[in-house]
Amino acid sequence: MTASELDAVYTRLCQAMTTLGEPAATLFLARFALLAITHIDDSSAVTRLIDDAAEAFEPTPGD
Repeated sequence: MTASELDAVYTRLCQAMTTLGEPAATLFLARFALLAITHIDDSSAVTRLIDDAAEAFEPTPGD
């Protein structure tokens, strides 16, 4: 995927969440994740993606 394509799909993801509204955004992301997990069909790859995503939200020392 090119940088331009990545930007386009990320923009589409954000637009979908905005259209659905904040109350539905969490459920939308959960459904999207399940669909993506099914499509990826590789438990090791999905586990790495989950860990990578969670890493951004882990507290850093001093927090």
